[in-house]
Amino acid sequence: MKKLLVLLCLFIFTIGYSQEKTNVDFPKNEIKGNALFLVAGALEVTYEHSLNEESGVGVSLFVPYENEIDVNFSLTPYYRFYFGKKPAAGFFVEGFGMLNSYDDSIYTEASNYSSYDDVTRTDFALGFGLGAKWVTKKGFIFEINGGIGRNLFNSSDSDFEIVGRGGITLGYRF
Repeated sequence: MKKLLVLLCLFIFTIGYSQEKTNVDFPKNEIKGNALFLVAGALEVTYEHSLNEESGVGVSLFVPYENEIDVNFSLTPYYRFYFGKKPAAGFFVEGFGMLNSYDDSIYTEASNYSSYDDVTRTDFALGFGLGAKWVTKKGFIFEINGGIGRNLFNSSDSDFEIVGRGGITLGYRF
């Protein structure tokens, strides 16, 4: 009977022992600007919301202000998973979708002439990316990222079959 009582107590203590993970309270919103695109002639602004310590969702808006850039705009929602020790920081992988509008030229050939016609197209791309994010104690952010995706709808007769995403980003977490 003693042995049964000892086993029962040991079983109860084994089940009863658990460590609860403490949730770290940290600011969950970020606003960022892409410094690399700013120098290249475009404006990219990003908002990100951290879901927890390991993941976040965000959206980026890209608008060029130089005429040499063929992309008219892009709106890019994304999901990120972080592998760093700090909350929502460190190395990350991301999956993204990109609604983009771009200027393209279509080659047309008739019986006695051929020409290039300029058109504006809108397409949607899916892709993935990699990067790293560093956050200071005061909430300032430095981020480097890059990614690649593929347009899904108008890419068969276009030069814009592959889309890129990337930059050197500065921002603030609040």
